[in-house]
Amino acid sequence: MKVLVTGAGGQVGRTLRETCPAAVELIACGHSDLDVADAEAVHERLSRVRPEVIIHAAAYTAVDKAESEPEKARAINAAGPRHLAVAARDCGARLIHISTDFVFDGRSSSPYRPDSPTSPVNVYGTTKRDGERAVLEVLTGDAVIVRTAWVYAAEGANFVRTMLRVMRERGAVRVVADQVGTPTAARPLAETLWRIATRPEIRGIHHWTDAGVASWYDFAVAIAEEGVAADLLPPTVTVTPIATEDYPTPARRPAYSVLDKRSLTALGCAPAHWRQRLREVLREMPHA
Repeated sequence: MKVLVTGAGGQVGRTLRETCPAAVELIACGHSDLDVADAEAVHERLSRVRPEVIIHAAAYTAVDKAESEPEKARAINAAGPRHLAVAARDCGARLIHISTDFVFDGRSSSPYRPDSPTSPVNVYGTTKRDGERAVLEVLTGDAVIVRTAWVYAAEGANFVRTMLRVMRERGAVRVVADQVGTPTAARPLAETLWRIATRPEIRGIHHWTDAGVASWYDFAVAIAEEGVAADLLPPTVTVTPIATEDYPTPARRPAYSVLDKRSLTALGCAPAHWRQRLREVLREMPHA
């Protein structure tokens, strides 16, 4: 099976490369290899390579910066998926598009289902929602959309690595406690995407995160505790809970963004608890 991965230099893209099954012929495209915002470049590359499956991991993910760069975010997150969907349709490829919990407004008190109404509260979420709509418009029921949340890995820019650095440098952090979701390690997400890639009967919108629920404060406390246990941090780190209003950002965040994963769980993709996955990632980053 020939699979083209976009965003191959990002957290999920790198992990997709690391977990690629032996039977897959992988075409890994970073931004310098394929600018998804360029319709002509996308069409040329896909018509030449003719992959059987496309895993679209490229995205504009700078949530706060998107507020001042809406056109750039829209070009990558909304127009890019449309270009890929059109090219996939034309060359007969199956498209797996990665999306986000930020397509929801955060007003729910129970996990969002794949068919829950979307209502993003910031530019990033709006562009990702528009990207989903473009994929569904072009490919109707043939595409797969996988929404995930709070992704981190042993490499790259992410919350875990930032917390470890700040905790080491300052010995204390203040972290928002009234935004709730689920941390998601990149490796099990990538492994799930590969399972989907090999099962053409899986279609439509699905959700994937690790299991469990946490606030950013809960996540930071776990990073401190597990970081100490892994000899990555001194035992004197202090984590203080604060409210969202005490940490203003350019972009609003959903207060609640837990995702209902039952559709993929029913297909045999069972997530482990996020704290277990955190321990595994910390073991990979002794010099984080």
